[in-house]
Amino acid sequence: MYRILSCRNLNASVTQMEIEAPLVARKAQPGQFIILRVDEDGERIPLTIAGTDPQRGAVKIIFQIVGATTFLLNQKQEGDYIQDFAGPLGCPTHTEGIRRVCIVGGGVGCAIALPVAEAFHRLGAEVTSIIGFRNRDIVILEDEFRACSDRLRVMTDDGSYGEAGNVTVPLKEMLESGESFDQIITIGPLIMMKFVTLTAKPFGVPVTVSMNPIMIDGTGMCGGCRLTLVDNEGKRTTRFACVDGPDFDGYLVDFDEAMSRSRMYTDYEKHAYDEACHLFGKQ
Repeated sequence: MYRILSCRNLNASVTQMEIEAPLVARKAQPGQFIILRVDEDGERIPLTIAGTDPQRGAVKIIFQIVGATTFLLNQKQEGDYIQDFAGPLGCPTHTEGIRRVCIVGGGVGCAIALPVAEAFHRLGAEVTSIIGFRNRDIVILEDEFRACSDRLRVMTDDGSYGEAGNVTVPLKEMLESGESFDQIITIGPLIMMKFVTLTAKPFGVPVTVSMNPIMIDGTGMCGGCRLTLVDNEGKRTTRFACVDGPDFDGYLVDFDEAMSRSRMYTDYEKHAYDEACHLFGKQ
């Protein structure tokens, strides 16, 4: 059993928790994830590690309430326990030799992007961060990004906070003005990562994308995170986001296929969420 050390709502549908897991906190690196179960009858879900405090043995997770398991997890309070918390899993984000980096995060994907930005900041790299949201009500982690970024651009689709537009607007503006980056790292909805990649491609800047959004089982056994990579000659290879990633070269990813597969479980997820809500008398 793993104790919840702290719990707070970042917005109406996103929650941050710290879990007491000393061994995970000691080993975890940016880009890696854990698998948890809320109780002994619960399903296993992967969640990216949003930060660690090895001295306290604490691992930070940030999750959006979209299905039954995240709904049940959100019912837990500080001092409560969850059944399982296994990790760290996945390959860490590559940081070696990168001196100028642009971190592009969207929505709850910013929770994954933040520890990556913090890692580059600690290594002395020049960090430019762009974070985007639909509107001001769901903006998260702005202060944290500002603390580890040399420059920060906050975007909202409707212009209700920060600058109006999506994350590709400032990225394109920077690239067209002649700015260069050793690497662009983007984490967020699949459609956002696709267009960040397309924006960067004419300028030849390497793009790393995090394919966490398509992970389900977290061990490669379910096949739900199956990913097709297409090289310059059109050769197609299959990889698994959870065991081979979650980071991949954005120019190789077949985003259209990944987006189609990610929609397969939408109806089931909604049904399971509704059942959990009824169980707790939330509807």
